[in-house]
Amino acid sequence: MTTKTLSPEDFAAELAELESIEDFLAYFCIEYDPAVVQINRLHILQRFHDYLRGAGKEPEFETWKRLLARAYEDFVRSDALTEGVFSVFKRARGIATIPLSAIGRARS
Repeated sequence: MTTKTLSPEDFAAELAELESIEDFLAYFCIEYDPAVVQINRLHILQRFHDYLRGAGKEPEFETWKRLLARAYEDFVRSDALTEGVFSVFKRARGIATIPLSAIGRARS
């Protein structure tokens, strides 16, 4: 298992150099199938972002690695429509979100 011990500033600087999902996967030493990444790159990155937001921690190599691997695996086992990362896929499955501000009495 690869572990990096970096200051938060150094970690952020290294992350800033990464440009693609392939860069992120290589940086975190996560093996991947290029075909899965090619089809699902934006979905994997969005799911990774969602997982990071839920983690609520300072950036840490091992946490980010675990969450990126989890996001990638979601799309190895499933597909974009089933996972419904983006709202267009949620709507395709019949799931819609309406902001509370849009709910109310009709005004005359």
